[in-house]
Amino acid sequence: MALMLWKEILLLTGLVVGCYWNSLSCGFVFDDVSAILDNKDLRPATPLSNLFLNDFWGTPMAEERSHKSYRPLTVLTFRLNYLFSELSAASYHLLNVGLHAVVCVLLLVFCRLFLDKTSSLVATLLFAVHPIHTEAVTGVVGRAELLSSIFLLAAFLTYTRSKGADHSIVWTPIALTVVLVAAATLCKEQGITVIGICCVHEVFVAQGFTLPMLLDALLQVLRGKDGFPYAILQTILKLIVLIISTLLLVIIRVQVIQSQLPVFTRFDNPAAVSLTPTRQLTFNYLLPVNAWLLLNPSELCCDWTMGTIPLVESLLDLRNLATLAFYSLLGLLAYHSLRHSHCSAKTILMALSLIVLPFIPASNLFFPVGFVVAERVLYVPSMGFCVLVAHGFRTVSNKGNPQLLNGCSCKCVLFRNHAAKNGPRACTLFLFVDCAVSSQVNKNNAKLWNNVGHALENQNDYKKALRYFLQATRVQPDDIGAHMNVGRTYKNLNMSKDAEDAYLVAKSLMPQIIPGKKYATRVAPNHLNVYINLANLIRTNDSRLEEADQLYRQAISMRPDFKQAYISRGELLLKMNKPSEARDAYLRALELDNANADLWYNLAIVNIEMKEPSEALKNFNHALELNPRHKLALFNSALLMQESGEPRFRPEANRRFLVYIQEEPDDANGYFNLGMLAMDADENAAAERWMREAIRLQAGFRSALFNLALLYSQSRRELDALPVLDELLRYHPEHVKGLILKGDILMNHKKDTQGAKVCFQTILRMDPTNVQGKHNLCVVYFEERDLPRAERCLEETLAMAPHEEYVRRHLGIVRGKMAAMSAARQPLSPAPAEGAGVSANQERKEEEGRGATTGNGEGNGNKKNVRKSSSTKTLAGQSHSQSEHLGTSQTDQLQRTKSKSTKEIKDIEKKRAAALKRLEEIERILSGD
Repeated sequence: MALMLWKEILLLTGLVVGCYWNSLSCGFVFDDVSAILDNKDLRPATPLSNLFLNDFWGTPMAEERSHKSYRPLTVLTFRLNYLFSELSAASYHLLNVGLHAVVCVLLLVFCRLFLDKTSSLVATLLFAVHPIHTEAVTGVVGRAELLSSIFLLAAFLTYTRSKGADHSIVWTPIALTVVLVAAATLCKEQGITVIGICCVHEVFVAQGFTLPMLLDALLQVLRGKDGFPYAILQTILKLIVLIISTLLLVIIRVQVIQSQLPVFTRFDNPAAVSLTPTRQLTFNYLLPVNAWLLLNPSELCCDWTMGTIPLVESLLDLRNLATLAFYSLLGLLAYHSLRHSHCSAKTILMALSLIVLPFIPASNLFFPVGFVVAERVLYVPSMGFCVLVAHGFRTVSNKGNPQLLNGCSCKCVLFRNHAAKNGPRACTLFLFVDCAVSSQVNKNNAKLWNNVGHALENQNDYKKALRYFLQATRVQPDDIGAHMNVGRTYKNLNMSKDAEDAYLVAKSLMPQIIPGKKYATRVAPNHLNVYINLANLIRTNDSRLEEADQLYRQAISMRPDFKQAYISRGELLLKMNKPSEARDAYLRALELDNANADLWYNLAIVNIEMKEPSEALKNFNHALELNPRHKLALFNSALLMQESGEPRFRPEANRRFLVYIQEEPDDANGYFNLGMLAMDADENAAAERWMREAIRLQAGFRSALFNLALLYSQSRRELDALPVLDELLRYHPEHVKGLILKGDILMNHKKDTQGAKVCFQTILRMDPTNVQGKHNLCVVYFEERDLPRAERCLEETLAMAPHEEYVRRHLGIVRGKMAAMSAARQPLSPAPAEGAGVSANQERKEEEGRGATTGNGEGNGNKKNVRKSSSTKTLAGQSHSQSEHLGTSQTDQLQRTKSKSTKEIKDIEKKRAAALKRLEEIERILSGD
């Protein structure tokens, strides 16, 4: 028997893999996007407790927009997938296929309780290949059905062991059953229905009662002739335990959703908002529709909402005959199975239990659901259907009447057809082709047209997508979502006016406010996004910012807990230079969701605007506590620490930049800022390495090139700086500081006065008022011994900067030297082959003076002081380059603090004092002969 079971398990597994292997090449689409790609609960940084606080899609259960689908164990398996393969879709699909194989094995064990070996295998094989399962197995979100089914079958099989050999109660299996039922319910809500299946099994199978027997016993008790038989008392006791457990689970479930049902619209389920008798007639008609999908899955569809199934609005509608036939057949089967106690009756009764009870939550008969028909919810009912089919084949085959049915041949044909249909559909169900085919089958379903449009939109084929979205609006003119899709696509096509018109149409379709009635209960939360989308569109025009703000406020007035409206309004208010109001908007959003790292980050940006760096850093840290790998918070908080100038912040800033480049390894800005931190800490080797990496990733990186050249200049590697400066000026020929630094190096280290002159003349062509460039050009003339030209140059510089005392003194020195040379009858202009006009020692000293003068316009002392001058330029260059960095790499710009710290100001003053002292030495040297 064990050997046979293993052979059957291998057969089932092979068949499942054969049917669904091509699903491994499918990606994430439709609901998978919200449940996997957009669900932060999957990320390791999200606390595990969030799984038990949020719904299936990662939305807090307390929010009205929550779907109220509470499936934490299913989300936990998604999280495990993410842990091993992050967002590799193949691993998610592979696990789904494996879970389907497990369900098939458990179903085989279930069938063995009521069918013979052959019929059990037939039922299980039919279940393994039934095309109705494609949505549940191929769609990653269908895992809720798979997991719930595993625990459902396990709970039932465990419960069957609660009856001892002496007909006593064995409580351990019952306790374990309750635990498994809870697990099934935490995978999907329908899992709780297994309690009903256990009750049916206990009464009519385990105890062997029939309905006439129960009625007779009840009559005897009512007449006072006898008490309940011991077997009935045992049954009642076990049922009480099961029912109390069920009630407790229901109470807990109601508490979790805070006694609120999700909000569904007429687009999700048109019959749910219809009047009597349309609602009742339509919902009852949907039962034979689902039964027909099990019996003849020839026209399956990935979505059955909206107008796929027209409403049954009259008793004269012929479709009511299908409803009547369905109830008649179901009644006959139930009557037969409840009236008799033979094995066939028990098999039929358990099959009916599997069909009916798990389907009740999705039937719309007791409460509305968010769909008309959903193939995935037929996953468990199809088990009962397959048992019925296998039992029917066995019954007909046993009669041995070839005129009725050749059971074996029919079974082969059935398996072949189902497997052939299921295989190709497994991969195409959620892809564009199947959507397009479905939209042709169900032409009145606007959602299908929208889904085809979404598929094309994901491929950036906006023109084709627009055609499908427009068709959706024609099929369902009052579909708000379709008009929103049209507007978004027009926006992607840069057709702003058409996009605005489409959004305005969608806005006009929104329900009107009814006094005394809560607006939020009458509209789907995602439809309110029309206000956000429209506001985001028109706020690109700076003259319409107030109009955009009015739309945000309107959305908030309709739904005070609309978090996204507060966030978007905060961004707008920041753009309108109203940081205090933006802060209030973000604080209100944080009241609704204080575990949102993005909100804390946005609040920190507002603090930066309000010149509150300590508060900004505190809020950045809040964001990182919630999401330690929040990229923007990592980068900008590290930048803020770096700009503070506090050495104690450097290690943490460095750590955050290192984490940032792990998240964004191709962003040159992270490496650049690591280089700046290393320069601040005088770690030149590390600084060079980071700057080189930044330049490798971003050719022509302006700030990295300039600061690398400064680094070389500070490290007495001026000749290494020249090729870096050449590269900088090739990409940015207007870079003034780069030209000044290059001219300084050419003059002081290459003795190339002509090259230096070209640099300074280039600066003056771009900006004739640049005092530093003009002064340094004057020094070049002095170096060339062209004293009259140097004099004129310094006179022009003094006119440009009359308050610069060092220019006035240098002019006096030049004039004094000219007077001395005239008195000595020496030429004032250089001869064609001019040699050295002073002694070697004097020339060395003058070069030092010129180098200092050229370096920063005020002069420095020895070479050590020259490096300090470069350090001063590094500070200026750092501030400039950082602001460039943010302008090119961040969407949320972080404004740099312009004020210097007290320590920086003192350092600058010391350097200025040293420079002034050196000026006196320069004057003495220049005035000497």
